Amino acid sequence: MEDSVLTIGGDAPVSEEAGPYTIVVGNEKGGTGKSTTAIHLALAVMQRGYRVGMIDLDAQQGTLTHFLDNRQAHAAVSCRELPVPSHCLVERSSLSLREEAEADELARLGAAVATLSGNDFIVIDTAGSDSNLSRLGHGRADTLITPVNDSLLDIDVLARIDVDKREVLAPSSYTQLVWEANNQRVLHGLAPIDWVVMRNRLAHIEARNMRDVAGLLEQLAHRVGFRLAAGFSERVVFRELFDRGLSVLDLPNDGRASPASHRAARLEIDDLLKVVGLVPAEA
Repeated sequence: MEDSVLTIGGDAPVSEEAGPYTIVVGNEKGGTGKSTTAIHLALAVMQRGYRVGMIDLDAQQGTLTHFLDNRQAHAAVSCRELPVPSHCLVERSSLSLREEAEADELARLGAAVATLSGNDFIVIDTAGSDSNLSRLGHGRADTLITPVNDSLLDIDVLARIDVDKREVLAPSSYTQLVWEANNQRVLHGLAPIDWVVMRNRLAHIEARNMRDVAGLLEQLAHRVGFRLAAGFSERVVFRELFDRGLSVLDLPNDGRASPASHRAARLEIDDLLKVVGLVPAEA
């Protein structure tokens, strides 16, 4: 790492002395690419020389944990040196009383954060549902990335939408969750959450539906308080590599000699890093 100071989201610079900068990938809906986003974000940051720890708050699915296990196994079998972030899996409490269970989960997450405190960044992958652990994770976010599938049916996680009139009616329960987490941070003297909504699984052909989604998200960005980022297209290369614990970032990067789909996938990852603020916009 060439420099110990990094500017995130265009705000105040973050230094090593401030402790790990926490990026949470969250959405109450499943199937939006949260784990894929978290993994590629972490690996791209590690490529740039930063130390990254990851926390999996979705023990039931365990997608992040399975990916990292497969990655270590592939490295061992192939004798390749692959960057692997340090990692903690936080399971839900088995205590029956609600207050005791919530206190137990708070302690579990705190222990995971403490274990990973020697890193520059912590990336937290949350479950696709509303739970106490997910809420606790959101409360840790310096930056929150919310991947949403690029359709009118999927952006209702952010607000109630009149689909026929293409109008925003009211904030969703998830948006209210983020607002509550943000308010708690501010009350404790922490910086507000930098919320980035990521339009994921973009189609390659622009259609009326995509334009409608873009217009509604622009409305919501101003009303709800988030920034917009283009996400990852539905690419075969992401799916083919994922089950082996690999990323397009692990493939040889031979410039124009690389397949066009690989170059495009890398550019999508770089563009996300720029929007989040992990690399300068002009880089």
